[in-house]
Amino acid sequence: MGGQITRNTIYDSLNGPFPATSQRCHYKPKPCLPLPPCANVSSIPLLFHPSTKGSQIIMDTSQRTVKRQGSFCNAITFSNRPIAVYEQVRLKITKKQSCWSGALRLGFTCKDPSRINPDTLPKYACPDLVSQSGFWAKALPEELSNEGNVINFWVDKKGRVFYRINDLSPVLFFSGVHVTESLWALIDVYGLTRGVQLLDSEMLPVECLRPRSFATTHQASIRRGRDDPHLSISLCDMNEPLQPFSFTSCHVPQNSQNSQQCSLLPTHLDTELHFHSVHGSHVTVLDKHTVARLDHRGDERTLVLTNRPIHTAETVFLKLKATVPRSACLSYGVTSCDPATLRPSDLPANPESLVDRKEFWAVCRVAVPLHSGDILGFLVNANGELIMTHNGVNAGMQLCVDNSRPLWMFYGLHGTVTQLRILGSSQHPDIRGLSAPNSPSCNASTFTTHCSGNSEPVLDMPLNINLNSSFSSKTTPSSPFSSQSESLTLSSCSWGDDCTICYENAVDTVLYACGHMCLCYSCGLKLKKMSNACCPICRRTIRDIIKIYRNV
Repeated sequence: MGGQITRNTIYDSLNGPFPATSQRCHYKPKPCLPLPPCANVSSIPLLFHPSTKGSQIIMDTSQRTVKRQGSFCNAITFSNRPIAVYEQVRLKITKKQSCWSGALRLGFTCKDPSRINPDTLPKYACPDLVSQSGFWAKALPEELSNEGNVINFWVDKKGRVFYRINDLSPVLFFSGVHVTESLWALIDVYGLTRGVQLLDSEMLPVECLRPRSFATTHQASIRRGRDDPHLSISLCDMNEPLQPFSFTSCHVPQNSQNSQQCSLLPTHLDTELHFHSVHGSHVTVLDKHTVARLDHRGDERTLVLTNRPIHTAETVFLKLKATVPRSACLSYGVTSCDPATLRPSDLPANPESLVDRKEFWAVCRVAVPLHSGDILGFLVNANGELIMTHNGVNAGMQLCVDNSRPLWMFYGLHGTVTQLRILGSSQHPDIRGLSAPNSPSCNASTFTTHCSGNSEPVLDMPLNINLNSSFSSKTTPSSPFSSQSESLTLSSCSWGDDCTICYENAVDTVLYACGHMCLCYSCGLKLKKMSNACCPICRRTIRDIIKIYRNV
Protein backbone atom coordinates (compact mmCIF):
# COMPACT_ATOMS: atom_id res chain seq x y z
CA MET A 1 0.00 0.00 0.00
CA GLY A 2 3.06 2.25 -0.16
CA GLY A 3 3.18 3.21 3.48
CA GLN A 4 -0.57 3.59 3.92
CA ILE A 5 -2.84 1.35 5.93
CA THR A 6 -6.37 0.77 4.80
CA ARG A 7 -9.50 1.27 6.86
CA ASN A 8 -9.76 -2.51 7.33
CA THR A 9 -6.24 -2.48 8.76
CA ILE A 10 -7.29 0.13 11.28
CA TYR A 11 -10.39 -1.78 12.23
CA ASP A 12 -8.46 -5.03 12.43
CA SER A 13 -6.18 -3.36 14.93
CA LEU A 14 -9.27 -2.85 17.05
CA ASN A 15 -9.88 -6.62 17.14
CA GLY A 16 -12.62 -6.76 14.59
CA PRO A 17 -13.59 -5.56 11.11
CA PHE A 18 -15.99 -2.68 10.70
CA PRO A 19 -19.52 -4.15 10.51
CA ALA A 20 -20.96 -4.02 7.03
CA THR A 21 -24.56 -5.19 7.56
CA SER A 22 -26.85 -2.28 8.34
CA GLN A 23 -24.08 0.30 7.73
CA ARG A 24 -23.09 -0.99 4.27
CA CYS A 25 -21.87 1.79 1.97
CA HIS A 26 -23.56 1.97 -1.46
CA TYR A 27 -21.08 4.40 -2.94
CA LYS A 28 -17.48 4.20 -4.00
CA PRO A 29 -15.22 4.12 -0.93
CA LYS A 30 -13.02 7.16 -0.44
CA PRO A 31 -9.28 6.89 0.05
CA CYS A 32 -8.25 6.37 3.63
CA LEU A 33 -6.31 8.72 5.82
CA PRO A 34 -2.58 8.38 5.07
CA LEU A 35 -0.17 7.74 7.91
CA PRO A 36 3.62 7.84 8.06
CA PRO A 37 5.32 4.78 6.56
CA CYS A 38 5.61 1.73 8.78
CA ALA A 39 3.82 3.52 11.61
CA ASN A 40 1.05 2.45 13.88
CA VAL A 41 -1.49 4.92 15.24
CA SER A 42 -0.04 4.63 18.72
CA SER A 43 3.64 4.32 17.74
CA ILE A 44 4.23 8.10 17.57
CA PRO A 45 3.20 10.02 20.69
CA LEU A 46 0.68 12.78 20.11
CA LEU A 47 2.28 16.08 21.13
CA PHE A 48 1.90 19.77 20.38
CA HIS A 49 3.78 21.03 17.36
CA PRO A 50 7.00 22.51 18.77
CA SER A 51 7.30 25.61 16.57
CA THR A 52 4.00 26.47 14.90
CA LYS A 53 2.03 28.14 17.66
CA GLY A 54 0.52 31.49 18.62
CA SER A 55 2.68 34.27 20.02
CA GLN A 56 1.11 33.99 23.50
CA ILE A 57 1.69 30.23 23.86
CA ILE A 58 4.22 28.89 26.36
CA MET A 59 5.04 25.18 25.94
CA ASP A 60 6.78 22.85 28.37
CA THR A 61 9.75 20.72 27.34
CA SER A 62 7.61 17.59 26.96
CA GLN A 63 5.43 19.35 24.33
CA ARG A 64 2.34 18.09 26.16
CA THR A 65 1.31 21.16 28.14
CA VAL A 66 0.70 24.67 26.82
CA LYS A 67 -0.39 27.86 28.54
CA ARG A 68 -1.50 31.23 27.24
CA GLN A 69 0.71 33.77 29.00
CA GLY A 70 -1.48 36.85 28.46
CA SER A 71 -4.48 38.40 26.72
CA PHE A 72 -7.30 36.13 25.46
CA CYS A 73 -6.12 35.22 21.95
CA ASN A 74 -3.00 34.54 19.84
CA ALA A 75 -2.93 31.01 21.24
CA ILE A 76 -3.47 28.68 18.26
CA THR A 77 -1.68 25.31 18.45
CA PHE A 78 -1.46 22.16 16.33
CA SER A 79 -0.58 18.51 16.79
CA ASN A 80 2.87 17.25 15.84
CA ARG A 81 1.54 14.50 13.57
CA PRO A 82 -1.59 13.66 11.54
CA ILE A 83 -4.65 12.27 13.32
CA ALA A 84 -6.29 9.07 12.13
CA VAL A 85 -10.01 8.72 11.54
CA TYR A 86 -11.68 7.68 14.82
CA GLU A 87 -8.52 8.54 16.77
CA GLN A 88 -9.54 10.44 19.89
CA VAL A 89 -7.49 13.55 20.68
CA ARG A 90 -7.60 13.79 24.48
CA LEU A 91 -7.13 17.10 26.33
CA LYS A 92 -7.25 18.08 29.96
CA ILE A 93 -8.05 21.68 30.90
CA THR A 94 -5.39 22.71 33.41
CA LYS A 95 -6.10 26.43 33.80
CA LYS A 96 -9.18 28.63 33.53
CA GLN A 97 -9.30 32.43 33.52
CA SER A 98 -12.82 33.68 34.17
CA CYS A 99 -12.38 37.24 32.97
CA TRP A 100 -13.00 36.42 29.29
CA SER A 101 -15.88 35.19 27.14
CA GLY A 102 -15.72 32.11 24.95
CA ALA A 103 -13.65 29.00 25.48
CA LEU A 104 -11.48 26.38 23.79
CA ARG A 105 -11.75 26.09 19.98
CA LEU A 106 -11.24 22.57 18.63
CA GLY A 107 -10.95 21.22 15.11
CA PHE A 108 -8.74 19.90 12.34
CA THR A 109 -6.66 21.12 9.44
CA CYS A 110 -5.30 19.49 6.31
CA LYS A 111 -2.41 21.99 6.22
CA ASP A 112 0.89 20.63 7.53
CA PRO A 113 1.79 22.87 10.52
CA SER A 114 5.49 22.44 9.67
CA ARG A 115 4.86 24.43 6.50
CA ILE A 116 2.96 27.24 8.28
CA ASN A 117 4.91 30.34 9.28
CA PRO A 118 4.01 31.04 12.95
CA ASP A 119 4.17 34.78 12.25
CA THR A 120 1.27 34.43 9.82
CA LEU A 121 -1.08 32.82 12.32
CA PRO A 122 -4.09 35.06 13.02
CA LYS A 123 -5.34 36.02 16.47
CA TYR A 124 -8.39 33.78 16.34
CA ALA A 125 -9.14 30.33 15.00
CA CYS A 126 -12.75 31.49 14.65
CA PRO A 127 -13.43 33.19 12.33
CA ASP A 128 -9.99 34.15 10.95
CA LEU A 129 -8.43 30.73 10.47
CA VAL A 130 -11.56 28.75 9.60
CA SER A 131 -12.39 31.24 6.85
CA GLN A 132 -9.34 29.90 5.02
CA SER A 133 -9.47 26.70 3.00
CA GLY A 134 -8.41 23.56 4.83
CA PHE A 135 -9.25 24.61 8.40
CA TRP A 136 -12.25 23.47 10.45
CA ALA A 137 -12.91 24.44 14.08
CA LYS A 138 -15.66 25.39 16.50
CA ALA A 139 -15.89 26.72 20.07
CA LEU A 140 -16.53 24.39 22.98
CA PRO A 141 -19.46 25.56 25.15
CA GLU A 142 -18.26 27.72 28.04
CA GLU A 143 -20.03 25.66 30.69
CA LEU A 144 -17.98 22.61 29.68
CA SER A 145 -14.63 24.38 29.98
CA ASN A 146 -13.95 23.88 33.67
CA GLU A 147 -10.57 23.04 35.12
CA GLY A 148 -9.97 19.30 35.31
CA ASN A 149 -12.37 18.37 32.50
CA VAL A 150 -11.02 15.82 30.03
CA ILE A 151 -12.17 16.41 26.45
CA ASN A 152 -11.98 13.80 23.71
CA PHE A 153 -12.67 14.83 20.12
CA TRP A 154 -12.35 12.91 16.87
CA VAL A 155 -13.51 12.79 13.25
CA ASP A 156 -15.38 9.89 11.65
CA LYS A 157 -15.23 8.56 8.10
CA LYS A 158 -18.02 10.95 7.01
CA GLY A 159 -16.16 14.05 8.15
CA ARG A 160 -18.27 14.52 11.27
CA VAL A 161 -16.51 15.73 14.40
CA PHE A 162 -17.65 14.57 17.84
CA TYR A 163 -16.55 15.43 21.35
CA ARG A 164 -16.97 13.79 24.73
CA ILE A 165 -16.57 15.45 28.15
CA ASN A 166 -15.13 13.10 30.80
CA ASP A 167 -17.25 9.93 30.74
CA LEU A 168 -20.40 11.49 29.23
CA SER A 169 -21.93 10.40 25.96
CA PRO A 170 -20.48 11.68 22.66
CA VAL A 171 -21.91 14.90 21.21
CA LEU A 172 -21.98 15.84 17.55
CA PHE A 173 -19.81 18.96 17.17
CA PHE A 174 -19.80 19.85 13.47
CA SER A 175 -19.32 18.25 10.04
CA GLY A 176 -17.75 18.94 6.66
CA VAL A 177 -14.16 17.90 7.36
CA HIS A 178 -12.29 16.49 4.35
CA VAL A 179 -11.08 13.09 5.51
CA THR A 180 -9.47 12.26 2.16
CA GLU A 181 -6.38 14.18 3.26
CA SER A 182 -4.06 14.05 6.23
CA LEU A 183 -5.54 15.88 9.22
CA TRP A 184 -3.74 17.57 12.10
CA ALA A 185 -5.51 18.57 15.30
CA LEU A 186 -6.16 22.28 15.73
CA ILE A 187 -6.48 23.62 19.29
CA ASP A 188 -7.01 27.31 20.08
CA VAL A 189 -6.44 28.05 23.79
CA TYR A 190 -8.94 30.89 23.75
CA GLY A 191 -10.82 33.03 26.25
CA LEU A 192 -11.77 31.25 29.47
CA THR A 193 -9.36 28.41 28.73
CA ARG A 194 -5.81 29.39 29.61
CA GLY A 195 -3.96 26.07 29.82
CA VAL A 196 -4.40 22.55 28.42
CA GLN A 197 -2.49 19.27 28.56
CA LEU A 198 -2.40 16.64 25.82
CA LEU A 199 -3.09 13.12 27.07
CA ASP A 200 -2.31 9.91 25.20
CA SER A 201 -4.60 9.51 22.21
CA GLU A 202 -6.91 6.51 21.89
CA MET A 203 -8.75 4.87 19.04
CA LEU A 204 -12.51 4.84 19.45
CA PRO A 205 -13.46 1.41 20.89
CA VAL A 206 -14.80 -1.01 18.32
CA GLU A 207 -18.04 -1.51 20.24
CA CYS A 208 -18.78 2.18 19.73
CA LEU A 209 -18.69 1.64 15.96
CA ARG A 210 -21.12 -1.26 15.74
CA PRO A 211 -24.83 -0.79 14.94
CA ARG A 212 -27.13 -0.77 17.98
CA SER A 213 -24.13 -0.53 20.30
CA PHE A 214 -25.36 2.91 21.35
CA ALA A 215 -29.03 1.97 21.50
CA THR A 216 -29.26 1.99 25.28
CA THR A 217 -27.15 5.11 25.60
CA HIS A 218 -29.14 6.85 22.88
CA GLN A 219 -32.45 6.16 24.59
CA ALA A 220 -31.03 7.44 27.86
CA SER A 221 -29.78 10.54 26.07
CA ILE A 222 -33.24 11.21 24.69
CA ARG A 223 -34.71 10.91 28.18
CA ARG A 224 -32.13 13.38 29.46
CA GLY A 225 -32.68 15.70 26.53
CA ARG A 226 -35.27 17.80 28.31
CA ASP A 227 -32.71 18.85 30.91
CA ASP A 228 -29.47 18.60 28.93
CA PRO A 229 -28.91 21.52 26.52
CA HIS A 230 -26.36 19.41 24.60
CA LEU A 231 -28.21 16.28 23.43
CA SER A 232 -25.83 13.38 23.00
CA ILE A 233 -26.04 11.68 19.60
CA SER A 234 -25.36 8.06 18.75
CA LEU A 235 -22.55 7.64 16.26
CA CYS A 236 -24.40 4.86 14.48
CA ASP A 237 -27.91 6.31 14.35
CA MET A 238 -26.84 9.25 12.18
CA ASN A 239 -27.26 8.01 8.64
CA GLU A 240 -28.55 11.21 7.06
CA PRO A 241 -25.92 13.56 5.65
CA LEU A 242 -25.49 16.79 7.61
CA GLN A 243 -25.12 20.27 6.22
CA PRO A 244 -21.58 21.52 6.82
CA PHE A 245 -21.28 23.99 9.67
CA SER A 246 -20.78 27.63 8.69
CA PHE A 247 -17.44 28.57 10.18
CA THR A 248 -17.04 32.09 8.80
CA SER A 249 -19.59 33.57 11.26
CA CYS A 250 -18.21 31.73 14.26
CA HIS A 251 -18.17 33.74 17.50
CA VAL A 252 -17.27 37.14 16.08
CA PRO A 253 -19.17 38.89 18.95
CA GLN A 254 -16.98 37.11 21.53
CA ASN A 255 -13.82 38.36 19.83
CA SER A 256 -15.16 41.91 19.74
CA GLN A 257 -16.38 41.75 23.33
CA ASN A 258 -13.05 40.41 24.57
CA SER A 259 -11.11 43.04 22.61
CA GLN A 260 -13.16 45.81 24.23
CA GLN A 261 -12.79 44.23 27.66
CA CYS A 262 -9.04 43.85 27.16
CA SER A 263 -8.70 47.65 27.12
CA LEU A 264 -10.44 47.88 30.52
CA LEU A 265 -8.30 45.32 32.33
CA PRO A 266 -4.60 45.15 33.21
CA THR A 267 -2.35 42.92 31.16
CA HIS A 268 -1.93 40.34 33.91
CA LEU A 269 -4.76 39.30 36.22
CA ASP A 270 -4.45 37.02 39.21
CA THR A 271 -7.31 34.51 39.24
CA GLU A 272 -6.59 33.18 42.73
CA LEU A 273 -9.29 35.39 44.28
CA HIS A 274 -12.77 33.89 44.05
CA PHE A 275 -16.07 33.68 45.94
CA HIS A 276 -16.30 32.04 49.35
CA SER A 277 -18.39 28.89 49.74
CA VAL A 278 -20.56 30.68 52.32
CA HIS A 279 -23.15 32.82 50.55
CA GLY A 280 -26.78 33.92 50.70
CA SER A 281 -29.44 31.27 50.30
CA HIS A 282 -30.85 32.80 47.11
CA VAL A 283 -27.68 32.61 45.03
CA THR A 284 -26.04 29.61 43.43
CA VAL A 285 -22.39 29.10 42.53
CA LEU A 286 -21.90 28.40 38.82
CA ASP A 287 -18.16 28.10 39.35
CA LYS A 288 -15.80 29.48 41.96
CA HIS A 289 -15.63 32.83 40.14
CA THR A 290 -19.30 33.17 39.13
CA VAL A 291 -22.54 33.35 41.12
CA ALA A 292 -26.12 33.71 39.92
CA ARG A 293 -29.46 34.52 41.50
CA LEU A 294 -32.02 31.75 41.79
CA ASP A 295 -35.09 33.97 41.57
CA HIS A 296 -36.13 37.60 41.62
CA ARG A 297 -38.13 38.22 44.77
CA GLY A 298 -37.88 41.32 46.87
CA ASP A 299 -36.54 39.61 50.00
CA GLU A 300 -33.66 37.73 48.45
CA ARG A 301 -30.56 36.85 50.43
CA THR A 302 -27.94 37.39 47.74
CA LEU A 303 -24.79 38.32 49.64
CA VAL A 304 -21.50 36.77 48.52
CA LEU A 305 -18.01 37.23 49.95
CA THR A 306 -14.45 36.77 48.72
CA ASN A 307 -12.53 33.66 49.73
CA ARG A 308 -9.70 35.65 51.31
CA PRO A 309 -8.99 39.17 52.58
CA ILE A 310 -8.02 41.67 49.94
CA HIS A 311 -4.54 43.18 49.94
CA THR A 312 -3.75 46.85 50.23
CA ALA A 313 -3.79 48.46 46.75
CA GLU A 314 -5.24 45.27 45.23
CA THR A 315 -7.90 46.05 42.63
CA VAL A 316 -10.69 43.47 42.36
CA PHE A 317 -12.41 43.43 38.95
CA LEU A 318 -15.98 42.15 38.56
CA LYS A 319 -18.37 41.82 35.66
CA LEU A 320 -22.14 41.78 36.08
CA LYS A 321 -24.98 40.49 33.98
CA ALA A 322 -28.42 42.08 34.15
CA THR A 323 -31.73 41.84 32.31
CA VAL A 324 -33.14 45.38 32.55
CA PRO A 325 -30.33 47.96 32.79
CA ARG A 326 -32.13 50.73 34.69
CA SER A 327 -33.21 48.39 37.49
CA ALA A 328 -29.77 46.80 38.02
CA CYS A 329 -28.32 47.48 41.44
CA LEU A 330 -25.26 46.20 43.28
CA SER A 331 -24.30 46.69 46.91
CA TYR A 332 -20.74 46.18 48.09
CA GLY A 333 -18.49 46.72 51.04
CA VAL A 334 -15.77 45.32 53.26
CA THR A 335 -15.83 43.42 56.54
CA SER A 336 -13.40 42.19 59.13
CA CYS A 337 -15.61 39.12 59.65
CA ASP A 338 -14.08 35.89 58.36
CA PRO A 339 -16.76 34.28 56.12
CA ALA A 340 -15.78 30.86 57.50
CA THR A 341 -17.36 31.88 60.82
CA LEU A 342 -20.70 32.71 59.17
CA ARG A 343 -23.69 30.63 58.22
CA PRO A 344 -25.92 31.36 55.22
CA SER A 345 -28.70 32.33 57.63
CA ASP A 346 -26.43 35.06 59.04
CA LEU A 347 -26.47 36.90 55.71
CA PRO A 348 -29.60 39.10 55.56
CA ALA A 349 -31.61 40.29 52.59
CA ASN A 350 -30.79 43.90 53.50
CA PRO A 351 -27.00 44.36 53.53
CA GLU A 352 -27.32 47.60 55.53
CA SER A 353 -28.44 45.62 58.59
CA LEU A 354 -24.97 44.06 58.79
CA VAL A 355 -23.60 47.22 60.41
CA ASP A 356 -25.41 46.22 63.62
CA ARG A 357 -23.15 43.19 64.02
CA LYS A 358 -20.19 43.30 66.36
CA GLU A 359 -17.68 42.94 63.51
CA PHE A 360 -16.56 45.76 61.25
CA TRP A 361 -18.97 46.10 58.29
CA ALA A 362 -18.99 49.01 55.83
CA VAL A 363 -21.72 48.93 53.16
CA CYS A 364 -22.41 51.05 50.10
CA ARG A 365 -24.37 50.85 46.85
CA VAL A 366 -23.22 51.61 43.33
CA ALA A 367 -24.72 55.00 42.52
CA VAL A 368 -24.04 55.04 38.75
CA PRO A 369 -26.47 53.33 36.33
CA LEU A 370 -25.43 49.74 35.65
CA HIS A 371 -25.78 47.77 32.44
CA SER A 372 -25.20 44.14 31.58
CA GLY A 373 -21.53 43.57 30.83
CA ASP A 374 -20.27 46.47 32.95
CA ILE A 375 -16.88 45.98 34.63
CA LEU A 376 -16.38 47.35 38.13
CA GLY A 377 -13.11 47.68 39.99
CA PHE A 378 -12.73 48.04 43.77
CA LEU A 379 -9.54 49.11 45.53
CA VAL A 380 -8.69 49.85 49.16
CA ASN A 381 -5.53 51.96 49.23
CA ALA A 382 -3.06 52.53 52.03
CA ASN A 383 -5.11 55.46 53.33
CA GLY A 384 -8.17 53.27 53.85
CA GLU A 385 -10.02 54.78 50.90
CA LEU A 386 -12.27 52.36 49.01
CA ILE A 387 -12.14 53.56 45.41
CA MET A 388 -14.37 52.29 42.61
CA THR A 389 -13.90 52.30 38.85
CA HIS A 390 -16.74 51.82 36.36
CA ASN A 391 -15.75 50.54 32.92
CA GLY A 392 -12.26 51.92 33.41
CA VAL A 393 -13.42 55.35 34.64
CA ASN A 394 -12.48 56.37 38.17
CA ALA A 395 -15.71 56.92 40.13
CA GLY A 396 -13.83 58.27 43.15
CA MET A 397 -13.70 57.32 46.80
CA GLN A 398 -16.86 55.62 48.00
CA LEU A 399 -15.97 54.72 51.59
CA CYS A 400 -13.27 55.37 54.12
CA VAL A 401 -12.56 52.16 56.04
CA ASP A 402 -10.33 50.85 58.77
CA ASN A 403 -7.68 48.84 56.94
CA SER A 404 -5.64 48.07 60.05
CA ARG A 405 -7.16 44.58 60.06
CA PRO A 406 -7.82 41.98 57.32
CA LEU A 407 -10.82 42.94 55.17
CA TRP A 408 -12.96 40.71 52.98
CA MET A 409 -14.98 42.19 50.12
CA PHE A 410 -18.68 41.34 49.87
CA TYR A 411 -21.39 42.04 47.30
CA GLY A 412 -25.17 41.90 47.10
CA LEU A 413 -27.10 41.31 43.87
CA HIS A 414 -30.25 43.42 43.61
CA GLY A 415 -32.81 44.49 41.05
CA THR A 416 -32.28 42.83 37.70
CA VAL A 417 -28.67 41.73 38.28
CA THR A 418 -28.64 38.01 37.51
CA GLN A 419 -24.95 37.09 37.60
CA LEU A 420 -21.72 38.38 39.09
CA ARG A 421 -18.27 37.18 38.09
CA ILE A 422 -14.88 37.92 39.62
CA LEU A 423 -12.63 38.53 36.63
CA GLY A 424 -9.50 38.61 38.74
CA SER A 425 -7.36 40.99 40.77
CA SER A 426 -4.30 43.07 40.07
CA GLN A 427 -1.78 44.90 42.21
CA HIS A 428 0.40 47.54 40.62
CA PRO A 429 2.71 50.13 42.20
CA ASP A 430 1.23 52.93 40.12
CA ILE A 431 -2.17 52.67 41.83
CA ARG A 432 -0.99 52.38 45.41
CA GLY A 433 -1.24 56.10 45.96
CA LEU A 434 -4.38 56.58 43.89
CA SER A 435 -6.63 59.16 45.50
CA ALA A 436 -10.02 60.06 44.14
CA PRO A 437 -11.25 63.63 43.80
CA ASN A 438 -13.45 63.12 46.87
CA SER A 439 -10.63 61.78 49.00
CA PRO A 440 -10.14 63.19 52.51
CA SER A 441 -6.73 64.37 51.38
CA CYS A 442 -8.22 66.96 49.08
CA ASN A 443 -8.91 70.55 49.94
CA ALA A 444 -12.20 71.74 51.37
CA SER A 445 -13.54 73.38 48.25
CA THR A 446 -12.95 70.29 46.11
CA PHE A 447 -14.46 68.09 48.77
CA THR A 448 -17.67 70.11 48.99
CA THR A 449 -18.31 69.43 45.33
CA HIS A 450 -17.89 65.65 45.52
CA CYS A 451 -18.81 64.70 49.07
CA SER A 452 -21.56 67.05 50.10
CA GLY A 453 -24.61 65.72 51.83
CA ASN A 454 -26.46 65.88 48.53
CA SER A 455 -24.06 63.67 46.63
CA GLU A 456 -25.32 60.25 45.65
CA PRO A 457 -22.52 58.17 47.20
CA VAL A 458 -23.19 59.73 50.60
CA LEU A 459 -26.93 59.16 50.33
CA ASP A 460 -26.30 55.53 49.54
CA MET A 461 -23.96 55.09 52.47
CA PRO A 462 -25.64 53.22 55.35
CA LEU A 463 -25.82 55.17 58.56
CA ASN A 464 -27.99 52.83 60.56
CA ILE A 465 -27.49 54.17 64.07
CA ASN A 466 -30.20 53.84 66.69
CA LEU A 467 -30.22 56.64 69.28
CA ASN A 468 -32.23 55.57 72.32
CA SER A 469 -34.32 58.29 73.96
CA SER A 470 -32.91 57.37 77.37
CA PHE A 471 -29.59 58.90 76.45
CA SER A 472 -28.99 62.21 78.14
CA SER A 473 -27.59 65.15 76.26
CA LYS A 474 -26.37 66.74 79.47
CA THR A 475 -23.47 64.39 79.96
CA THR A 476 -20.21 66.12 80.71
CA PRO A 477 -18.08 66.06 77.57
CA SER A 478 -15.01 63.92 77.55
CA SER A 479 -11.69 65.62 77.65
CA PRO A 480 -10.25 66.49 74.27
CA PHE A 481 -6.84 65.51 75.62
CA SER A 482 -6.22 61.80 75.73
CA SER A 483 -3.71 60.17 78.01
CA GLN A 484 -2.63 57.97 75.13
CA SER A 485 0.50 58.91 73.28
CA GLU A 486 -1.21 58.18 69.98
CA SER A 487 -1.49 61.32 67.89
CA LEU A 488 -4.81 62.49 66.47
CA THR A 489 -5.03 62.93 62.73
CA LEU A 490 -7.81 65.30 61.73
CA SER A 491 -9.42 65.12 58.31
CA SER A 492 -9.17 68.43 56.51
CA CYS A 493 -12.69 68.04 55.16
CA SER A 494 -16.14 67.25 56.43
CA TRP A 495 -19.08 65.34 55.00
CA GLY A 496 -21.25 68.45 54.77
CA ASP A 497 -22.41 71.18 57.12
CA ASP A 498 -25.22 69.17 58.73
CA CYS A 499 -24.87 66.37 61.25
CA THR A 500 -25.15 63.00 59.50
CA ILE A 501 -27.45 61.69 62.28
CA CYS A 502 -29.96 64.44 63.06
CA TYR A 503 -29.47 66.55 59.91
CA GLU A 504 -30.47 69.59 62.02
CA ASN A 505 -27.44 70.81 63.90
CA ALA A 506 -24.17 71.91 62.37
CA VAL A 507 -21.13 69.65 62.44
CA ASP A 508 -18.96 70.74 65.36
CA THR A 509 -17.38 67.52 66.63
CA VAL A 510 -14.39 65.46 65.59
CA LEU A 511 -14.18 61.73 66.37
CA TYR A 512 -11.06 60.31 67.96
CA ALA A 513 -9.02 58.49 66.75
CA CYS A 514 -10.19 58.40 63.11
CA GLY A 515 -10.45 62.20 62.89
CA HIS A 516 -13.71 62.34 60.91
CA MET A 517 -16.01 65.36 61.34
CA CYS A 518 -19.58 64.32 60.63
CA LEU A 519 -21.60 64.84 63.85
CA CYS A 520 -22.93 67.55 66.06
CA TYR A 521 -21.79 67.47 69.66
CA SER A 522 -25.18 66.32 71.00
CA CYS A 523 -25.38 63.31 68.67
CA GLY A 524 -21.73 62.58 69.29
CA LEU A 525 -22.38 62.21 73.01
CA LYS A 526 -25.30 59.88 72.40
CA LEU A 527 -23.34 57.82 69.93
CA LYS A 528 -20.36 57.50 72.27
CA LYS A 529 -22.58 55.98 74.98
CA MET A 530 -23.74 53.19 72.67
CA SER A 531 -22.15 49.77 72.86
CA ASN A 532 -19.64 49.15 70.10
CA ALA A 533 -19.84 52.82 69.11
CA CYS A 534 -18.13 53.42 65.80
CA CYS A 535 -17.66 56.19 63.27
CA PRO A 536 -20.56 56.42 60.78
CA ILE A 537 -18.06 56.90 57.96
CA CYS A 538 -15.20 54.48 58.51
CA ARG A 539 -16.67 52.24 61.28
CA ARG A 540 -13.59 52.60 63.46
CA THR A 541 -14.20 52.45 67.21
CA ILE A 542 -14.91 55.84 68.81
CA ARG A 543 -12.48 56.39 71.68
CA ASP A 544 -13.44 60.00 72.37
CA ILE A 545 -15.27 62.98 70.90
CA ILE A 546 -13.86 66.48 70.69
CA LYS A 547 -15.93 69.62 70.25
CA ILE A 548 -14.39 72.18 67.93
CA TYR A 549 -14.91 75.90 67.51
CA ARG A 550 -14.65 77.68 64.20
CA ASN A 551 -13.55 81.26 63.61
CA VAL A 552 -16.40 83.12 61.97
